[in-house]
Amino acid sequence: MNKTWIIVSVILLALVGWAWMGYNNFLSLGLAVDQQWAQVENQFQRRLDLIPNLVASVQGQMKQEQTVFGAIAEARTKYGGATTVNEKAAAASQVETALGRLLVVMENYPQLKTDTVVTGLMAELTGTENRIAVERERFNGSVTTFNNAVLRFPGMILAKVFGYGPRELFQAAEGADVAPKVNL
Repeated sequence: MNKTWIIVSVILLALVGWAWMGYNNFLSLGLAVDQQWAQVENQFQRRLDLIPNLVASVQGQMKQEQTVFGAIAEARTKYGGATTVNEKAAAASQVETALGRLLVVMENYPQLKTDTVVTGLMAELTGTENRIAVERERFNGSVTTFNNAVLRFPGMILAKVFGYGPRELFQAAEGADVAPKVNL
């Protein structure tokens, strides 16, 4: 009877230890996903903070291109009101589209290229877009690691017990796979 009790106790301790470590693993991976999404949002915010400076620098020279600036302002407003990852991603994509149109406008006004303020801001904007791409990639890596832990056996058993499920990857907006046409 004593040996049976010891064996049952060891098995129970092993199961409790496995559940404890599994829960902590899911918690850590989930926090890593949340932290990485915060980095994506940080870069989105950097972009949104940079845009007004770019717009102000260029606006005086291109008054006839107010529709582009209106689209940028509208996209920024939509991002500010977005509450879910998908809404924020869609709003960020709208910002990217508007910025693409701004780049086309700037291509049509070569005198702006010599303006050091505009050139510096364009370099900052390009750097910001690159940072966003890197953070999105890292976010998707974190989500994939989390999803692997949640969906693989035997972790999937614990994930269901503790209420963890797979998270959504960041996905490009509809039409992002089509390169914009530049008409000079």
